[in-house]
Amino acid sequence: MKLNYMFIGFIVLALIQLVVPFKMMHDSENVITSGTPYKFKTRPIDPTDPFRGKYITLQYKMRYFITSDTTFTSLTTFAPGDDIRVYIKNDQAGFAVVDTISKKPLDMNTDFVMAKVTDSYKGKVMFELPFTRFYMEETKAYDAELAYRKANRRRLRKKVYSLVYVKDGKSVLDNVFIDDIPIKKYVEQTKDSLLTN
Repeated sequence: MKLNYMFIGFIVLALIQLVVPFKMMHDSENVITSGTPYKFKTRPIDPTDPFRGKYITLQYKMRYFITSDTTFTSLTTFAPGDDIRVYIKNDQAGFAVVDTISKKPLDMNTDFVMAKVTDSYKGKVMFELPFTRFYMEETKAYDAELAYRKANRRRLRKKVYSLVYVKDGKSVLDNVFIDDIPIKKYVEQTKDSLLTN
């Protein structure tokens, strides 16, 4: 009898381990197929930050919002670690910019992404977007991060951005582009020049 319960428990556990990843993949695919694509401009990362090996570390120009409320009453206080909704729209160049931020849902017909507050001071709320890692094949990730860092140098003036699909507050990082070329293809085209400069 006890053996039967253990066997049933094992089957249930095995099914959960199969269902959870499948649901996560299904949810991500749903966001990509029916969500809205946005281009998020990236910015240079700390040059002392070590290479990770399996993914590119991304940082974004969209990292703060200045609120009109500088009194910071108890309803509008943003503290480090708070989850917030960053409502976004496209600028004239087709890149995502902040429309407004809120800790609670707003009655707006605008897409939003969830982010985490990192700091706030006198109405300036700093936050981190959730899609800061772009996973790649380990053999290509190092070259891709080199290309990303090099392209983000100001003197090169490369257009570097992430393509992120957004739906109902969920976001999926689809690709990273340098001068409108997917980063994997960009690395293949420029591999010889990555080690110079």
